[in-house]
Amino acid sequence: MNKKLTFTQEQVTKILEEIAKEKEGYNKVLKYTLEALMRAEREIHNSTQGDVSNGYRWRRAFGQGEQIKLEVPRSRRGHFYPFLLAVIKDQEQEAKELAYSLYGSGLTTIQIGEIFEQVYGRKYSSTQVSRLFDFARDEVRNWLSRSLDSYYPIVYLDATFIPTRRVDNVSKEAYYTILGVKSDRTREVLAIVNFPQESSTAWSSIFEELKSRGVKKIDLAISDGLASIEDAISQHFTGVSHQLCVVHLERNVIKLIKKRDKPQVIDDLKEVFKTNDSSDSIEKGWQRWLNFIDKYSEKYPNLEKMKSHRYRLYFTYLKYDYRIRSMLYTTNWIERLNRDYKRTTRMRGALPNVDSAILLLGYVAMNKKAYLRKIPMLNYEKSFKWEQ
Repeated sequence: MNKKLTFTQEQVTKILEEIAKEKEGYNKVLKYTLEALMRAEREIHNSTQGDVSNGYRWRRAFGQGEQIKLEVPRSRRGHFYPFLLAVIKDQEQEAKELAYSLYGSGLTTIQIGEIFEQVYGRKYSSTQVSRLFDFARDEVRNWLSRSLDSYYPIVYLDATFIPTRRVDNVSKEAYYTILGVKSDRTREVLAIVNFPQESSTAWSSIFEELKSRGVKKIDLAISDGLASIEDAISQHFTGVSHQLCVVHLERNVIKLIKKRDKPQVIDDLKEVFKTNDSSDSIEKGWQRWLNFIDKYSEKYPNLEKMKSHRYRLYFTYLKYDYRIRSMLYTTNWIERLNRDYKRTTRMRGALPNVDSAILLLGYVAMNKKAYLRKIPMLNYEKSFKWEQ
């Protein structure tokens, strides 16, 4: 007749200590302990639910420096689910989130695979690491298609250029960010879009999408000198004013100027685009610009074309309160976000496709905590409808 061995608590502790001293002993003890707990849980389930045992299935969990393979008890009716499986599932989710956090911080899939090998004792290929991001792809897609506010006093539009692969060709492609200032004076990214060739049709589709997500009114749009941008946005949002980015214009002007003339030209541009004069106006600013062109166009004739009517859009900021003009005459708020994008993408060389690029940029934009802070000075401009 078989007799069941019984051990004192002291003997059990001694046995476990000896096993733990062996190579990979800690993980053996962990495996035995978890499996024993799940078997005990099944016995309780069987006795209270009138169920019977039905073998085991395999499930992997993370141990110390490696993965361990667990025997998970099953029941005949299939209703038994060990409590520990929920813990193991959380563990897997944490690993996925860690992988994506490392990827969003600038590490490549190869580097993440090497880290996971050290931590979990299993080598992950680039493809396997990429699969861990599946949950994140859905998260970013859902965030970029979420419902938006009906009113944004101000929106900023600007591009960053990222090397992207299309089939067997790599080129720097433009990824446009649309940043909105909410009526509570916080900010949020509304969209991140890519189209290989900029056109009014492409922009119209983007603005149509914003409307479908709930946006009804925008008071002021600020962008670089994108072709046809002001026409496209005004077709979708009646009454919107438009400010073109002064910094982009200044860069374009400086490119035309010889080195010895640049210091004086830069000083003159500062005077043309001043922000701190409460008595200033669009007309005064426009006249300063015309005078600037006249001063330098004889030596630099290409400046003459900058007298066209479109260049008046560089002075829209002058109709707003002088205390916030420095926030309105450039796309600097997006430029800072663009620098965060570059920090994340810098180590990767070319990204494998457009989806991978938007996944990364979306991660950075979603986690931009600075945008949650209110900008109190915006209250000075009364033409915008701020929440009180």
